[in-house]
Amino acid sequence: MAEGLGKKIVINPVTRIEGHAKISLFLNETGGVKDAQFHVDEFRGFEKFCEGRMFTEMPVITPRICGICPVSHSVASAKAGEMIMRISPPPGGDRLRRLIHLGQTISSHALSFFHLSSPDMLMGWDSDPASRNIVGLAEKFPDLAKRGIRLRKFGQDISLHVTGKKIHTYGIVAGGMQSPITEEGRKAMLDGVAEAIETTKMGLDIFKKYRDANLKEVDSFANFETLYMGTVGPEGELELYDGKLRFMDAGGKIVGDQLDPAKYLDYIVERPVSFSYLKYPYYKPLGYPNGFYRVGPLARLNMASKIKTQLAQAYLTEFKQMGNGRPVHGTFYYHFARLIEMLMAIEQVKALLDDPNILSKEVFAKGFRNQSEGVGSSEAPRGTLFHHYTTDESGVLTKVNLLIATGQNNPGMNRSVLEVAKQYVDGNNLKEGMLNRVEAAIRCYDPCLSCSTHAIGSMPLSIEVLDHEGQLVRVVKRNG
Repeated sequence: MAEGLGKKIVINPVTRIEGHAKISLFLNETGGVKDAQFHVDEFRGFEKFCEGRMFTEMPVITPRICGICPVSHSVASAKAGEMIMRISPPPGGDRLRRLIHLGQTISSHALSFFHLSSPDMLMGWDSDPASRNIVGLAEKFPDLAKRGIRLRKFGQDISLHVTGKKIHTYGIVAGGMQSPITEEGRKAMLDGVAEAIETTKMGLDIFKKYRDANLKEVDSFANFETLYMGTVGPEGELELYDGKLRFMDAGGKIVGDQLDPAKYLDYIVERPVSFSYLKYPYYKPLGYPNGFYRVGPLARLNMASKIKTQLAQAYLTEFKQMGNGRPVHGTFYYHFARLIEMLMAIEQVKALLDDPNILSKEVFAKGFRNQSEGVGSSEAPRGTLFHHYTTDESGVLTKVNLLIATGQNNPGMNRSVLEVAKQYVDGNNLKEGMLNRVEAAIRCYDPCLSCSTHAIGSMPLSIEVLDHEGQLVRVVKRNG
């Protein structure tokens, strides 16, 4: 076993996420963890190669950023284009965009919980990694595994019926939607609602039972204070499609509310770091590092005053009680928040489909470039997303800035890895279960680092232990 100062554990690659990353754990002289870094070591340059395109092309181009949350990119892109054109989509187009956006939320959240995270709760942190995955889950809990797959399919089928494609969607345009939906499509989508609600409740029960049996572990898992940011409706309700920005401090005080997403640069600054292509965004009024904030399901539920659907509101009340009057800071609670959001999304899908106006033929408004800049925003499954475009007089893009949810969670992910590693990793006696807990700190955020999809199966890892001179003294591998 390695001795002396300067030892380091490297987890490389971290592959059960979208994209490429690694984790470095820096050890002290006793083998404990003193620091940690989450490295995003890929560079895609998506913003740069969009320059020179017409802004009206972006709702078709940007879904290729991600196979899991393409609708969020397309919606934010269309909104940015509408700002450039100074138009709004007709109510029929707006309803269809809301519908497809909810379907994507359901599909993404179902994948995150049932495929990637539930094996840890149902099989155990220290169980055999060969079976601690969706395949092992299907063998031991076949009904649950099939339900999780069908739930994800339910969300994807909404995209199919609205746009004709399940992923990398098209049909969302600046001005609304290219075409309406059919009565047959509406009925097909409604047919899946009852089971989708039932399966989501099963997921909520899994989390609650695991929490009841492991309360100390769940509450202490990467539990640290940060600010939170997301969008809410005019009454402070949870709003995933078209809300205003709200910031909350670690004590639960709202420090910014009903802020225009188009003015995001007034509130958010991105700070580069030397060890990652992902920057460290922070809340501008509080500066660096006091302004670190988190986004996504945990942030959104912490900030939401209410949910306007009956079933999800009951769970939100329960979630709020877990914080005892303060925000819920434990990172493991991202899973609970994600399931509550999914339940709300299914309820909202049913409400939209029950509205006969969903079949409106008026779904598109035509417009032209009327100003040089536009900003569009939406709540992607992982958090608030911004698309910011600048054009020349012909509508050709001269600058593109994409502020992605995972990038905003970068400070939180680094802190989470550090806290979990300090709690569980012993550099003198490395065990696979320790590494799985470190990975799980990242999986709580369900990060999306590129357009690649989630990998099926357990995560291959190679952990190298080096001495203070950088010499390799031990390698621990799994599925290598």
